[in-house]
Amino acid sequence: MLTMLLAAAVAAAPQPQDAAIGRWKTETKNGIVEISRCGPSICGRLVSSDHLRTNPQLKDAKNSNASLRNRPLKGLQILSGFTSNGKEWVDGSIYNADDGKTYSAKVTPVGADQLKVRGCVFVPLCKTQTWTRVR
Repeated sequence: MLTMLLAAAVAAAPQPQDAAIGRWKTETKNGIVEISRCGPSICGRLVSSDHLRTNPQLKDAKNSNASLRNRPLKGLQILSGFTSNGKEWVDGSIYNADDGKTYSAKVTPVGADQLKVRGCVFVPLCKTQTWTRVR
């Protein structure tokens, strides 16, 4: 009986990689990114930012691919392609609309209310931000 209860408790407990699911405030421009499951991976869409609150019709004007420069920034998928190693999401990518480029990325949950989001041109040329959960 105790074994069955323990097994049920373990099965019901959220997996560490699910800690990344939710809405997150970025360190810059009061951005809000919503992270959800995308199959076995996670993906994140830009929900809001200072610039989008001023002009909700903003386009992806700096995209390095000219054919994508007319797509709206609001709702744009900026995180994709991650693999879970059980503790963090690795080998993914993050798109930066400020420069129109995509970088390799890693997402690491830190407790229930913070994420470390690292983007790299190539290691060791990386930048890490701490994102805070929006409730």
